[in-house]
Amino acid sequence: MQFNKDSLYANPLGEITTFKFDDAVVNVFPDMIQRSVPGYSAIISAIGLLAGRFSQSHSQCYDLGCSLGAATLAMRDQITAADCRIVAVDNSAAMVERFKRNLAVDEAKASIDIQCADIREISIERASVVVLNFTLQFVPVADRARLLEKIYRGMLPGGILILSEKLAFDNERQQALQVDMHHHFKKMQGYSELEISQKRSALENVLLAESFDVHRRRLMAAGFDSAEIWFQYFNFASMIALK
Repeated sequence: MQFNKDSLYANPLGEITTFKFDDAVVNVFPDMIQRSVPGYSAIISAIGLLAGRFSQSHSQCYDLGCSLGAATLAMRDQITAADCRIVAVDNSAAMVERFKRNLAVDEAKASIDIQCADIREISIERASVVVLNFTLQFVPVADRARLLEKIYRGMLPGGILILSEKLAFDNERQQALQVDMHHHFKKMQGYSELEISQKRSALENVLLAESFDVHRRRLMAAGFDSAEIWFQYFNFASMIALK
């Protein structure tokens, strides 16, 4: 499948506006995410496998911050539990509209409910699988604990939360190394120094990364039985929290 190439930050911008998941981003998002997040395809594939393992009959699986539905469709392709409904939620109207349009021509119909809403405001009910795939980092820090507590309360025993995030590191040398290697990764994907710099400025104060220790403490405080990293590529990681 061919996607539009991400060149949103290829030319000098007189004023760098705050990053938003608008129509311009939607048009290049598949290319942007693949070239910006190390290991993204592996994470998506594993989300499908984990959903197949943990989905329960007569339950719901949530993709919170679904964007164009990559994780949703990976779950759909692996879930075999009877009467298992997928709820995909995003607060970007542009993302939701494009996802619905793409799903409308998808031959493999499934029980997928796509909603345009703030994930902090929706109800989580009878959840066996919940996915926050590079979503929590865009939620205000003050609201993160309350969101995870709500998710935990709405999950069935034996449920799983898959949380993928860009990480920060307490050690200055580690932080500098991980950021530098991520930038090197992006250069290897064809991004220029200008693109990297301008996008970084656009994401400042929008994407707020935290350390794994902070994530783990918050997950355990919410009630989860355990929380561990299952995948990490430089400063991008995916965690599993079990109820």
